[in-house]
Amino acid sequence: MTSVYSPGSLVHARGRDWVVLPETTDALLVARPLGGGDDEVAGILRGVEDITPATFPPPQTAEAGNAVSAGLLRTALRVGFRATAGPFRSLAGLAVEPRPYQLVPLLMALRQETVRLLIADDVGIGKTIEASLIAAELLAQGSATGLTVLCSPALAEQWQEELASKFHIDAELVLPSTVKRLHRNAVLADDESIFHYYKHTVVSTDFIKSPTRMKEFIQSCPDLVIVDEAHTCVADGSTSGSRTQRYNLVRELAANKDRHLLLVTATPHSGKNEGFHNLIGLLDPALPALDLDDPKGRDELARYMVQRRRGDIRKYLDEETKFPSDRETHEERYYLTDDYRKLFRQVLAYARETVRDASGGQLRQRVRYWSILALLRALASSPKAAAATLQTRAKSMDSETPEEADRIGRATVLDMAEDEAAESIDVIPGADDLDDDDQSERARLLRFAKQASALTGKGDAKLTKLTDVVQGLLADGYDPIVFCRFIDTAEYVADHLRKTLGKTAEVGCVTGTLPPSERETRIAELSATEGRHVLVATDCLSEGVNLQEAFQAVVHYDLAWNPTRHEQREGRVDRFGQPADTVRAVTIIGADNLIDEVVMRVLIRKHEEIRKSLGVSVPVPNSSNQIVEALMEELMSSPSESWQQLPLDGFGAGDLHAEWESSAAKERQSRTKFAQAGIKPDEVARELAEVRASLGSSGEIEAFTREALDALGASMTDEEDGFTAVTATLPSGLRDTLPPGQAQPLPFHRVLPVPRRHAHLDRTDPSVGAIARYVLDAALDRSVSWPTSNRPSRCGVMRTVAVQRRTTLLLVRFRLHLELPAKSGKKLLVAEEARVLAFRGKPTAPEWLPPEEVETLLTAKPSGNVASDIARDDLDRLLTLQTGVDQDGEEQTWPRLMWELGSTLDDEAHAMAERLRESHARARAASRQSGISKITVIPNTPADLLGVYVYVPVPSGVTK
Repeated sequence: MTSVYSPGSLVHARGRDWVVLPETTDALLVARPLGGGDDEVAGILRGVEDITPATFPPPQTAEAGNAVSAGLLRTALRVGFRATAGPFRSLAGLAVEPRPYQLVPLLMALRQETVRLLIADDVGIGKTIEASLIAAELLAQGSATGLTVLCSPALAEQWQEELASKFHIDAELVLPSTVKRLHRNAVLADDESIFHYYKHTVVSTDFIKSPTRMKEFIQSCPDLVIVDEAHTCVADGSTSGSRTQRYNLVRELAANKDRHLLLVTATPHSGKNEGFHNLIGLLDPALPALDLDDPKGRDELARYMVQRRRGDIRKYLDEETKFPSDRETHEERYYLTDDYRKLFRQVLAYARETVRDASGGQLRQRVRYWSILALLRALASSPKAAAATLQTRAKSMDSETPEEADRIGRATVLDMAEDEAAESIDVIPGADDLDDDDQSERARLLRFAKQASALTGKGDAKLTKLTDVVQGLLADGYDPIVFCRFIDTAEYVADHLRKTLGKTAEVGCVTGTLPPSERETRIAELSATEGRHVLVATDCLSEGVNLQEAFQAVVHYDLAWNPTRHEQREGRVDRFGQPADTVRAVTIIGADNLIDEVVMRVLIRKHEEIRKSLGVSVPVPNSSNQIVEALMEELMSSPSESWQQLPLDGFGAGDLHAEWESSAAKERQSRTKFAQAGIKPDEVARELAEVRASLGSSGEIEAFTREALDALGASMTDEEDGFTAVTATLPSGLRDTLPPGQAQPLPFHRVLPVPRRHAHLDRTDPSVGAIARYVLDAALDRSVSWPTSNRPSRCGVMRTVAVQRRTTLLLVRFRLHLELPAKSGKKLLVAEEARVLAFRGKPTAPEWLPPEEVETLLTAKPSGNVASDIARDDLDRLLTLQTGVDQDGEEQTWPRLMWELGSTLDDEAHAMAERLRESHARARAASRQSGISKITVIPNTPADLLGVYVYVPVPSGVTK
């Protein structure tokens, strides 16, 4: 391989210029188009295709332009680069600009050889972004070769969309519904798994945890794993078999010491030390033995764990992160109608009679107990749910033991914490446990069902109360989500609201009967409607789904029997990205509904009290399920019609609250103990400044896009979230490179996510990228069409009051060859960066301006272009080609300016290479980090001279 084909060098092939990449071999040249992205990388057969060294042409004096050229061309270069220099290799290719505080977990990860990290930030802060940032960087550096996300199946498509749209990581879904298709499409050897074929995957934890699939997965799992909602994958001594299976799966994955592991959860400590110790033990087996009361122990854990509340990051590095400033919560009470109260008492009497029936043995008794409890809960939800339940068989009918009946019954009726990852949490539980020939009892239940059906609508005071609540929220400017426990209730409520609200608001309904992709489609369609909208949903949307951009209020139509799920519902709107200053949460309670009363008194109000006191939610202790069961058993056995007569402490409620308070105190202490102190704010500020210097800010990208479109003749209209541009008038060459099927006029949005066929103002958006490439092509190739006089030009001479002496501004592109330590030994990369340099005086004795003065010069207002003959004289002298011998003794032909500057540009290239090496080493510096000495950065010289702009002072006496 000749030196001209070394990584980072320029070649010409297929009618365009390319940057040679490190993967090049003697037979195959692997290259990326100059200024292009990774998706444009191509292989060129060296013995077949014509490949020649590319020399970058100097600016031409005849093409001198006006003062707009420098800024437009400079930003086009920065936007167009996908391999920009800086301490992080992935950020140039992301469609999201991380908040400053979100860089903290990334810096923590880079300081570990094998990344083991617990991201335990509060709900709504952006844990998905933080984990994905780390994944993108590890993949870009070569420290990881593949990615798997383990999550609930309900969240799988959301993870897939986030990875693809914001991080350009295309992951396949591995779910019960997709696995056959994946096998069919994969080309596998006999001993290979689909995880060998598909490099990046999003996997249902509950699907892959079964013993038949787990062994294959562990053997072929990628070297980078993200575990979402990790608290559901940790055993704590009192959990179900399902959670134990998840724990066994993750523990087996963690046993491979070379595997990167990111655990993501907002609730790392459920109040049980055993569960927390098992969680951090996945990161390092030595962590559970740490004395966390000792500063050394806390410091050691801080290397593996980051945990912050909103208050910790609301203002970080002087940048505000918008969260709702307040959450208004209140209760709305209703009273049962006479007919509904009569039915309730009849069913309760039947329940007491049934529970006291000891026939059939202990198993039948436990099945009857759970069946009746399911019926009572459905009756408290809605007459529609009650009627459906009365006609459905109990799920626990197939139980073989009383213990199995209890396990299935709890999972079906109660909202248990360990079942948060269950695939279906909104189905109607059965209540008919009778034998088929027991017609008299069946007839009794069916009569109850008929009575319940007759109460739908007018006989339902709860539904009437909801109508008042929703209408009040809509009138106050809120778009609410109404959460129901059961599918039948949600559909019943949605149908009623559609009829009642009419054209006042659009009403949508999402339940577990819909696959996740259709849920997202329905939500997107509802959110896009003009005017107010209402979403009725079951708890299939209570966890992990982002709804804050379109909704500002939550209504608990049915109480969740676990306060954690209650909080998860409210967390769908009370999170980062919520544009409203205040969100509301309304809980509807039956004032004479005994079921609601016990849940509110024992669980919900106590949870809210602790949340307000601490600032974060503390999971309810596991004993809450036993206490709720005890109280419900009392309800079904006591003649009392009022909970006010029941001594709640006698059932353990007082002990529960004491245990809960203790957990809250531990959580308060842990928030102090585990607040991230390992990464100092000044370290983040330094890296953030370097990233933004390389990439440009979102504001700069918006300014460039507007200016470029204006110069290209497009008319624009300002919108609340950006602007729209008429693209039909753009040059045909640009229109052809814009993504097909875009909206017309084309909306450009500042905030993700954006609707289909719209554009987002970030450097990786296809529309923004196409505009940047067109600007660059128009500057380098005069044959490219440009409809206005403001054509980007590579040279010019301008008068301005911003300079007192003649000042020359240079737009230079540097190409750098990096070698980073990686799993394979080293990772070879090529980085590109455009820099603006400026000097006063003559090139033979330049006085270089500091960066801040260069930035000021870029924004200087010109007093006018210098007459063309003067411009030609000035530029001719600087840009005249001269042949000479460079410092390596080789003959070169360069513009006179480059010869006069001597080795200054080469020196700047070497200085930039050293700064880049130092920034990579700094980002990875840690006591146990190795390989820093193996980081090398070599500049390709000479640098490319893209633009020369001469600024001259305004003559004395001239005011313009």
